[in-house]
Amino acid sequence: MNRLLIVSNRLPISIEKTENKLDFKRSVGGLATGLSSFYKSYESLWIGWPNITLEDIEGKENEVNARLKSEGFYPVYISQQDIENYYEGFCNKTVWPLFHYFTQYTKYDEVTWRSYKRVNEAFFEVIMKVIEPGDAIWVHDYHLMLLPKLIREEIPDTTIGFFLHIPFPSFEVFRLLPWRKEILNGLLGADLIGFHSFDYVRHFNSSVSRLLGYESTFGQITVDNRVTKVDTFPMGIDYERFTSAVPESAVQEEIKQIRNEVGERKIIFSIDRLDYTKGILKRLESFDLFLDNNPEYDEKVTLILVAVPSRTGVEQYELLKKQLDELVGRINGQHGKIGWVPVWYLYQFLPFRILVALYNIADIALITPLRDGMNLIAKEFVASKLDGKGVLILSEMAGAAREMGEAIIINPNDKEEVANALKEALTMPEEVQIENNKMMQERLRRYNVVRWAEDFMEGLSTIKGIQQELYGTKLTYERKMMLIEKYLKSKKRLLLLDYDGTLTPFVKKPTKAKPDAELLEMLKCLTQNTNNTIVIISGRDKKILEKWLRGLKLEMIAEHGVWLKEKESMWQMIEPLRNDWKEEIRPLLERYVDRTPGALIEEKDFSLVWHYRQVDPELALIRTGELKAQLLDLFANLNVAVLEGNKVIEIKNVGINKGKAALNWISKDTWDFILAIGDDVTDEDIFAVIPESGYSIKVGLGPSHAKFSVKSFREVRSLLTELEEIESDKK
Repeated sequence: MNRLLIVSNRLPISIEKTENKLDFKRSVGGLATGLSSFYKSYESLWIGWPNITLEDIEGKENEVNARLKSEGFYPVYISQQDIENYYEGFCNKTVWPLFHYFTQYTKYDEVTWRSYKRVNEAFFEVIMKVIEPGDAIWVHDYHLMLLPKLIREEIPDTTIGFFLHIPFPSFEVFRLLPWRKEILNGLLGADLIGFHSFDYVRHFNSSVSRLLGYESTFGQITVDNRVTKVDTFPMGIDYERFTSAVPESAVQEEIKQIRNEVGERKIIFSIDRLDYTKGILKRLESFDLFLDNNPEYDEKVTLILVAVPSRTGVEQYELLKKQLDELVGRINGQHGKIGWVPVWYLYQFLPFRILVALYNIADIALITPLRDGMNLIAKEFVASKLDGKGVLILSEMAGAAREMGEAIIINPNDKEEVANALKEALTMPEEVQIENNKMMQERLRRYNVVRWAEDFMEGLSTIKGIQQELYGTKLTYERKMMLIEKYLKSKKRLLLLDYDGTLTPFVKKPTKAKPDAELLEMLKCLTQNTNNTIVIISGRDKKILEKWLRGLKLEMIAEHGVWLKEKESMWQMIEPLRNDWKEEIRPLLERYVDRTPGALIEEKDFSLVWHYRQVDPELALIRTGELKAQLLDLFANLNVAVLEGNKVIEIKNVGINKGKAALNWISKDTWDFILAIGDDVTDEDIFAVIPESGYSIKVGLGPSHAKFSVKSFREVRSLLTELEEIESDKK
């Protein structure tokens, strides 16, 4: 890995135009602050929007670009119209509310979607100008969810990581998005996709499975013959920044001033960006209820409520501001007394020294978002408690709640529970506070923001290693040419070809896999070559195979090896078999079809197949486990076994498999070229019996006995077509 390209919506530096002057200011808070110490430890570039349009720097582009480049920053300029449609539109009126479960605020607008695509493409173009071989790219957050795929399509082998800093919603919510598949495919261009909590990982995997049909196995999703890892990386904070700031004279002066103003009252501290996802109104209502239920705390507590201005001019935020102002006024008017204002309300951005002072002096931090990706405020509060005293009340809807179990965890919608939590916090013994905070502080110190970033980069390196291992068997151009050369030199060739997933794509219903004209023409050419013996080895019923492939000079194996058919001959059984056991098992399969929408039964001469390709993936996982357990109970007195294929469970006679059937052809002649191609576990029996001198190819990734692998059935068709075309040209 040569360099690291960090890509985020905004750069760590903002440019503001004042009259005829451009001011360069460091961004405060958020991703820029969190990663500042980490990205300097790498040879890094940072790509993002500098908070200014090209129109505003007209005539000064070279000067601005040079200034930014000197600090390792590469700007992506966005037009004013795209700022409105991409950032204020699709990002903040579509993705933000939907991913936070506020569907009532979500707008679905084709114009803003096109702008979102256009800006992602603009980021892509800047990346293409600066990227070098060996660079790794780390894309951040919901503004750039299409970017990984754009990069992947242009540079297939590059290293790409993506981290989402907000929640990923459940499938039932995510499916509302008209462009849901485009978003998922965009993200799956990454090698590693990171989330704050396992809930979000689970939701993402569920959406991928239901909408795109890709399954997650041990956190890995196979897409287009490439493995993507999906994992949890709970973001940390710059722990030392907060602990070291507390003793500073400027912070101590603020602490002294706040204490003089508040006196001996207990301080409840609440700070959030003004946003409907933060639950500020419900928080205030809970505090109001606490005062109603606990009059003994009159004049003994003060809630310092800080709302940082956000997205001013947006309707929902303007309404929220109005409601907040009114609610604060009502609570203070109802409960306040001369010399005591229950709620100190600040609508402003707080400088760092004041923020740390409030963290340090507060007896309680009341953090109750209705939905939050992580919430670093909770971690910053705990880090600032040098004496260990103080209580964190934290919403269970925040990602941080999974890590900070020593806090008082509440449901932010339950006002009674929050009010009771305030009473519990105010009466908690100091030794308990210190013990709880000490445990959280140790974790925060160990897993700080640098460790989080390093952990992500290590995960990215690991998945690239796994990919390389899987790609080790890839049928490269050089390997393919060696195979073709041997094919051309041979005179007696045996080709053993699986059908579903190898020569044709998988389909929802088995009957829809009828061969197309291209496949029939390719097989016709192969079989007309007198040097070739082509055997189709399938799990399909013999009647279907004969109907679909009639007229071709093929040899066939049906039902995974039960039936064999040589050219111009009748079907023969590999050995005498019974099928009377089907009457015992069919009622069980039918019951599971009735209980599992989308499932169906396929009956063959000597097997029964339970298909679940159209079943909800999570339900399929449950039902297949239940079905296999019940089948095992029935097998005690029956000479049958379960064979698991691609979205199927097949019950058939013991000892019958494709490998055993393939040996019938392998052993009956002296072949100077053998090629076997298949895609699933049933084909492993064929690969296992292929002589060392032969070739075996697995379609798709994964462990296999096969020597080589290809991406899909299309590569198989391409290879087989190429074999015949090259030989025809030589003639």
